[in-house]
Amino acid sequence: MPVLPGAEPYRHEGGEVGVLLCHGFTGSPQSLRPWAEYLAERGLSVSVPLLPGHGTRWQDMRLTTWHDWYAEVDRALRELRERCGTVFVFGLSMGGALALRLAARHGDAVRGLVLVNPGNKVHGVAAHALPVVRHLVPTTKGVADDIAKEGVTEVGYDRVPLHSAYSLRQFFRTVDGELPQVTQPLVLLHSPQDHVVPPADSARILSRVSSTDVREVLLEQSYHVATLDHDAERIFDESWALVERLTPGRVGGKGSRSGG
Repeated sequence: MPVLPGAEPYRHEGGEVGVLLCHGFTGSPQSLRPWAEYLAERGLSVSVPLLPGHGTRWQDMRLTTWHDWYAEVDRALRELRERCGTVFVFGLSMGGALALRLAARHGDAVRGLVLVNPGNKVHGVAAHALPVVRHLVPTTKGVADDIAKEGVTEVGYDRVPLHSAYSLRQFFRTVDGELPQVTQPLVLLHSPQDHVVPPADSARILSRVSSTDVREVLLEQSYHVATLDHDAERIFDESWALVERLTPGRVGGKGSRSGG
């Protein structure tokens, strides 16, 4: 299936400091593109992979599991590490959970984390019925496009395959058990008005990671897809500040934009 316009992966060959950005469940690199370009303009090497089953049609996603999604970001991290001496991992929503697992499993290979409205649990009574219901009902209403800013849309699916939702539930449980292994410097930004992921998820993550260098930021003007919302520049600036602080003298100046 062809990739939806705007959902293509993004890559920029910059300097020796790299950033891997992980998009969310049923979303695409489009939700992270402005953030990626902001970092690329500052000379960083940037990678935004398209997760398997995403960016085409929901029927394709139904055939994938969290193992496929994680394998893709793991591959992208290893590739970035081959050409960069220092690598950060940033993530939105489920991408935040992917970033946390990379940090837990790769240790010092991940220098720092920036998480935006990271997911930690599939909520609601329906979540407990997923093991059975997924065999009876193919999809439910989509979660994409939760944005406060007028005229801005997210490229994502309007339906959620229940097989994929069940796999996401398993993934969140796996990551929750690994959170104490996360020790890297961490910036966590979350929206009080998030209609997809409740603030409880961010609180849970902050209470379980072992990181001691932690900054929590509230995104008061944005909904879930805050990287495309009113607080986007705040997110970009906070992430750049972390990179500058942890790589003194190694970043700075502006490079050129690059897509593809």
